[in-house]
Amino acid sequence: MSEREGAITFKGNPMTLVGNELQVGQPAPDFALTANDLSTKTKADYAGKTVVLSTVPSLDTPVCDVQTRAFNDRAAELSGDVVILTVSVDLPFAQKRWCGAAGAERVELLSDYKDHGFMNAYGLRVKELGLIARSVSVIDGDGTVVYHELVPEIAQEPNYDAALEAVAATV
Repeated sequence: MSEREGAITFKGNPMTLVGNELQVGQPAPDFALTANDLSTKTKADYAGKTVVLSTVPSLDTPVCDVQTRAFNDRAAELSGDVVILTVSVDLPFAQKRWCGAAGAERVELLSDYKDHGFMNAYGLRVKELGLIARSVSVIDGDGTVVYHELVPEIAQEPNYDAALEAVAATV
């Protein structure tokens, strides 16, 4: 599996990402993630919908909390053909607790804690930390990546407006 040294930073320190970088125009890789009820969710579960994949290292950090709340708030503006998934390596129980405390009802939280297959397939595993890099990707109803932002500094927020403009172009 490829490694991309210095692909991002964490508090200014270069980090290595494992896996190939996601490219606009390519089919989105398959995935199997764990929902809060411990069921498995796959890319096929969202076929025909526009999917916003918001990845965060851990919901228990300030920027991840802000990012997930921002997408939850903006989800009200989107059509029913759009689903927002927040993916982290937090345990499903922690994700469920966070959703309850935050009142987040419009984003679906999924965990890659079992085998890190999502992180590897999407090129987002931070080798030094064992966490997922911060990113936002948009997959259209045909399963093609139409937008991808790998946030260069883990401690910074993504460009919400650019991601939502990409969503608007798909519906």
